[in-house]
Amino acid sequence: MEKGLKIVTIGGGSSYTPELVEGFIKRHNELPVKELWLVDIKDGEEKLEIVGNLAKRMVKKAGIDMTIHTTLDRRKALVDADFVTTQLRVGLLDARIKDERIPLSHGIIGQETNGPGGFFKALRTVPVILDIIKDIEELCPNAWLINFTNPAGIITEMVFTHTNFKRFIGLCNVPIGVKAGVAEALGVEKEDLDVTFAGLNHMVYGVKACLNGVDITEEAIEKFANSEMSMRNIKSTAPFNPRFIKSLGAIPCPYHRYYYKTKDMLEHELNEFAKGQTRAEVVKALEEDLFELYKDENLDIKPPQLEKRGGAYYSDAACNLINSIYNDKKDIQVVNTLNKGAIKNIGYNHAVEISSVITKEGPMPLAIGEMPVGTIGLLNQIKSFEILTAKAAVLGDYDISIQALSINPLVTSDELAETIMNEMLIAHERYLPQFEEKIEQLKAGAAND
Repeated sequence: MEKGLKIVTIGGGSSYTPELVEGFIKRHNELPVKELWLVDIKDGEEKLEIVGNLAKRMVKKAGIDMTIHTTLDRRKALVDADFVTTQLRVGLLDARIKDERIPLSHGIIGQETNGPGGFFKALRTVPVILDIIKDIEELCPNAWLINFTNPAGIITEMVFTHTNFKRFIGLCNVPIGVKAGVAEALGVEKEDLDVTFAGLNHMVYGVKACLNGVDITEEAIEKFANSEMSMRNIKSTAPFNPRFIKSLGAIPCPYHRYYYKTKDMLEHELNEFAKGQTRAEVVKALEEDLFELYKDENLDIKPPQLEKRGGAYYSDAACNLINSIYNDKKDIQVVNTLNKGAIKNIGYNHAVEISSVITKEGPMPLAIGEMPVGTIGLLNQIKSFEILTAKAAVLGDYDISIQALSINPLVTSDELAETIMNEMLIAHERYLPQFEEKIEQLKAGAAND
């Protein structure tokens, strides 16, 4: 008889956790999770307790043999784990509010994973992920680390470039949402549709579509181009130009609006900013309502209101991935992993988001060949940004940081990059130990002005 699996979720007090628990419950016959450890930090203790109690009620209702543990002691939780998932937000939602509001105060898009906001989320997150990896290497070296923490592409790039840890897979729910949108546009069941994705995290494209095994790529692009598909956390106030999408020869994801419709997206964000309604502030209010729901001792299922968050389909993505590794399913899923030549016009040893065969040895990316010429300039510009951001975050290098921000398409000048960098370094001081010396210099200079 199998001993059952031990899974550790770091950031276990997240509002997404009930979705993850639901996913493990649904798959328990083939994915025998015996222990689920939910880990958080002191600042998240109250939410951890609320979510942990809801998880216990969900498991009890399901009548399965799975024990929920909650702890603030990460190292205790990690001992002999089989899988570790990370869904953390360094600095909590208050840090995200700064990530969005500070760039907007300078007339630059403020967004959780794009532009300066995504850059600073990476700077805060990298030191924590590095610490987690050190603990895993010591306490559960055979565990797979499944990372759902944004910006997932930069985090994946950092791990494969700056550590020797190989059992790492980055994950995002965007391709699942795009596939659902394409199926809706075509008027077909999503189970009958296969979409091959390639590109970067939050810059991934659907490059091929098959319906029941028949190639319908051109029809899918045509129908998608004339649809209004978006995500809950990205306003569709700036629809794509259908003629442009058809000429592109690929299906973009909602995050491409920040690059293809920058002016429209910025205008919308500035209007929301002026009303004190940035996405982060909306999410904070939404989360408060969710946790009030979670407190209800009669609630023993994942509430439907959770889908208003941007992380819908998380359980499908995370639980399917763990299930396929554990059972060596060799099915195809979209993950962030090493390119290994799958996309010819992106570097061999860099991270990409790509449809991959999932095996017990990890993901094997599908050979895509050349990406369409209209996509590759933007992809490589963002890839350069990701590489530099990962390096700056690991080294705490101020000059590389300025270079990274300056080449990001959403930042309009190198002077502005430096202004935003300085302001955000001080704003996020508590979470940027690698920049401690530079922050002290900046604060001293401000005091002397």
